[in-house]
Amino acid sequence: MKMALRWFGPSFDSVSLHSIRQIPGVSGVVSTLPDLAAGMDWPRERIVDLKHTVEAQGLELLGIESVNIHDSIKAGTADRDMYIERYINTLKSLGSVGIDLVCYNFMPVFDWTRTDLAKVREDGATVLAYDQKLLDALHPEEMLAEMGKKSNNFLLPGWEPERLGSIRELFGIYQSVTTGSLFENLVYFLKAILPTCEHYGITMAIHPDDPPWSVFGLPRIVKNGGDLLRITQAVDSPHNCVALCTGSLGSNPKNDLPAIIRSLGGKIAFAHVRNLRHTAEGIFEEAAHYAADGSLDMVGIMEAFVDIGFSGVMRPDHGRAIWNEVSLPGYGLYDRALGSQYLWGLWDALSRNTE
Repeated sequence: MKMALRWFGPSFDSVSLHSIRQIPGVSGVVSTLPDLAAGMDWPRERIVDLKHTVEAQGLELLGIESVNIHDSIKAGTADRDMYIERYINTLKSLGSVGIDLVCYNFMPVFDWTRTDLAKVREDGATVLAYDQKLLDALHPEEMLAEMGKKSNNFLLPGWEPERLGSIRELFGIYQSVTTGSLFENLVYFLKAILPTCEHYGITMAIHPDDPPWSVFGLPRIVKNGGDLLRITQAVDSPHNCVALCTGSLGSNPKNDLPAIIRSLGGKIAFAHVRNLRHTAEGIFEEAAHYAADGSLDMVGIMEAFVDIGFSGVMRPDHGRAIWNEVSLPGYGLYDRALGSQYLWGLWDALSRNTE
């Protein structure tokens, strides 16, 4: 197993590679080119520059999170093949420089959804939070404006203004898209790209919906363990895998995370591990990785990863904003560094128990 941190690049991230290099047990980063909009063909030289930047600090570029998928592909519009061809070209460029892991999601319009990016907790830390009642009272454009106000002037991943600036049009192309057709569009996409992935040795890891239920009436198809199994079985390839996010799936208390991990086994190529606290139905706030700080069975989750012999890339996910750090919400240095050490501690102790 390799531990990584997510890093958005020197122009978009407050955390330096120099600082990440000093976290014990963190051997690399997963990164992206955040200035390139979904649907663009990534220039190979930009990928090479990113890889060299990371390696110059003694770290590995362990994967790309994410190569975002254009909404035309998700909605299955007439121009989707053009965007799929661009995606394939990007995969070829990534594979040609030795990158073998790509995380992606298939959520319509929104990459992820929260109603508060800086909820103040009892100890003074701030966290990302979600309240379904608050969301139900908002129009999508109102939520978009609120997210922009609370972003600490950072570019929020998945909330690119050049794309969401036409949010009414985006919702329009999904008017006739059902859960069934969204799934069919995912399968169409996977069948088109996986031959390239197999040629270059790239594993595609799909991220669960966040949160794992419909928002603003949009369809969702990656909500639970059954959905993930269905996706991995729909296109039979060792490169059709999962990014297991405990926070996304764990937002629904009905999702048994250790059981889901065991059922997917070797299909988990990438793991985002974080904790959260349920406060009521449809209401949760993110928490420290420490098990007692939230509602998720962090020990049971890590035990399941040990039991399946997980050998992929793991990263601590969203951290609290602590110690006066100003950063992209959820992606500061301090709490994610603490989280990585907690996860390593669980891993080491549980691994020893299995010997």
